[in-house]
Amino acid sequence: MSTEIEKNKYVFPKDFWWGSASSATQMEGFSGADGKGQNIWDYWYEAEPNRFYQGIGPDNTSLFYTKFVEDILLMKETGHNSFRFSISWSRMFPKGRGEVNQKAIDFYNTIINTLLENEIEPFVNLYHFDMPMAMQEEGGWESRSVVDAYVEYASTCFENFGDRVMKWFTHNEPIVPVECGYLYGHHYPALCDFEKAVQVAFHSVLASAKAIKAYHDKELGGKIGIILNVTPSYPRSNHPADLAAAEKADLLFNRSFLDPSVKGTFPEKLIDMLREENFLPKYEAEDLDIIRENTVDLLGINYYQPRRVKAKENMPNPNAPFMPERYFDHYDMPGKKVNPYRGWEIYEKGVYDILKNIQENYGNIECFISENGMGVESEERFKDANGMIQDDYRITFYEDHLKWIHKALNEGANVKGYHVWTFMDNWSWLNSYKNRYGLISVDLQNDYKRTIKKSGYWFKKLVESNGF
Repeated sequence: MSTEIEKNKYVFPKDFWWGSASSATQMEGFSGADGKGQNIWDYWYEAEPNRFYQGIGPDNTSLFYTKFVEDILLMKETGHNSFRFSISWSRMFPKGRGEVNQKAIDFYNTIINTLLENEIEPFVNLYHFDMPMAMQEEGGWESRSVVDAYVEYASTCFENFGDRVMKWFTHNEPIVPVECGYLYGHHYPALCDFEKAVQVAFHSVLASAKAIKAYHDKELGGKIGIILNVTPSYPRSNHPADLAAAEKADLLFNRSFLDPSVKGTFPEKLIDMLREENFLPKYEAEDLDIIRENTVDLLGINYYQPRRVKAKENMPNPNAPFMPERYFDHYDMPGKKVNPYRGWEIYEKGVYDILKNIQENYGNIECFISENGMGVESEERFKDANGMIQDDYRITFYEDHLKWIHKALNEGANVKGYHVWTFMDNWSWLNSYKNRYGLISVDLQNDYKRTIKKSGYWFKKLVESNGF
């Protein structure tokens, strides 16, 4: 055993996937360039720029579109052996379907080839909250025609890039467009309509299954999965009412996507809940067969914070819109550890609990931590004399989560990798650049200059040592 290994208390398998995750809208910039069509973010920013922090919109994201060669060299310098990015549907198909944009194919081909030249495996996600506006006008995920257009888009990606990309993902966090777009108003179309939310969720599951079928039919030799934010729902106490509240939150926010994606079926208790409230989605009989027969090969798990719930304190207004909180209240646990900039609880054991749940209840499917990260405001405060951000808090955050991942791995969890959010500071939906997450800092005032943070050098050492 080498001295390097001996020094490391937490050693990971030699083929572990170390890298980071990103998304097209949050990183590419140039949202009107080279024939790209509008997506919902481009449209919403144009219509209501006041919703976006400091008025920064999706055209001014981190300029990966022009700086990707420099960025991929920085990935190599920080030790990445894999990198997840998303393809912009509206860059590939400006109208969502029909004629493909050759300049988009050229762009993504060059990214994939540059990653491979630098021994970084591309993990490609097809949908990250960025519905083409032309498709939104057809109803977005409410519409079956949009499901079909998505499968056409996915198939085009498989045909053009599937000879080199061996890890595909149909959606990133599909519950988020449901919650944020159709219940809580954080994403376009910013509705509060539980019936539409359920339909959007169902069609997202159906679209994923159909894309999985299209991929497997092509026999390209890779794997296709989905990325889910499997947020554990912890009850306030072991009182039956608190336990029931946590179970309902889990059914709505986790198992609604986890069960059909991995097992091919929706939980009976969830179906019963929706039937009782008269919110079952519209579907065709063969849809359930497609979902059952086309489950994922691989599961990506995003984890940032737990969900803590308790039984309802008060009866909801019977005349108000139906919301998930009809079943539970959020519980603010005294003494919890918090990231003060995001207001999110830091609970490292949550990642272990997720991995054990997947091991015990989902056939121990091959999985990896596809996002885990810490957003901090005004990070320039922590620059040293050489201009490097001393983000020791981020290093601690990662190490404390990796300890629990290591424990799950040693207990037989089939976890294959760890991707941080994110490679470089990027634009974060309505928050724009308020909180920084990157291993690399981006200076918006100085030509978007990239500088490796202390955590980036730590990450390189982590990968070289395969542990810490």
